[in-house]
Amino acid sequence: MIELHDWNLSPSEAIALQKRLAGRVEHEDRLDTVRRIAGVDIGFEQGGEITRAAVVVLAWPSAGEGVFEVVEQAVHREPTRMPYVPGLLSFREVPAALAAFDRLATRPQLVMVDGQGIAHPRRLGVASHLGLWLDLPTIGVAKTRLCGRHGEPGAERGDWAPLVDTGSDGEETIGAVLRSRQGVKPVFVSPGHRLSLATALEWTLVCLGRTKLPEPTRLADRLASRRDQKRR
Repeated sequence: MIELHDWNLSPSEAIALQKRLAGRVEHEDRLDTVRRIAGVDIGFEQGGEITRAAVVVLAWPSAGEGVFEVVEQAVHREPTRMPYVPGLLSFREVPAALAAFDRLATRPQLVMVDGQGIAHPRRLGVASHLGLWLDLPTIGVAKTRLCGRHGEPGAERGDWAPLVDTGSDGEETIGAVLRSRQGVKPVFVSPGHRLSLATALEWTLVCLGRTKLPEPTRLADRLASRRDQKRR
């Protein structure tokens, strides 16, 4: 784990930090042989006063055969550090996620996060921020769009459309709008850290089960959502 910064920041300080950290995000593949995949999701308790982070670790390649074996899981609760501010969710969620990772006995080679990667106004969503701290490849798989624009993907499972946004260098593709299941709303896939968009899409597709969410984040979502009220 890489200690990047202090978490006690004002919103303006957090925004400035996001802009600096975005330059450290790696957009090309640097991925070891994957034997363990972690899914991460964050829930909230007591009206948002308590943050609960859930991490579920799955075995691979058994997952590629349709059997998503849970190897380990961890839950960490702590007082919520920052009020809800759009675009700053990582400062609200990542500290608890890091503490949950500290509870694991095994270190995954790939992490899939219920949230945004670089599909973020400052290119540093939850998955990217977490990836920098863990120094691991991460993928963001979100249920809703935070920024950018896109066409409608095809109706079949696996169809996707690029998610594009205007950046400092002009138009850029920041993610993919993926039809993960026929007849349902798409999910928004973006690389977090140490992955290309093509590889992020590939892993999202091979981790799909019978629902619209890939199994790592579906199982983490289920663990994080027990008896709480989520606000994403």
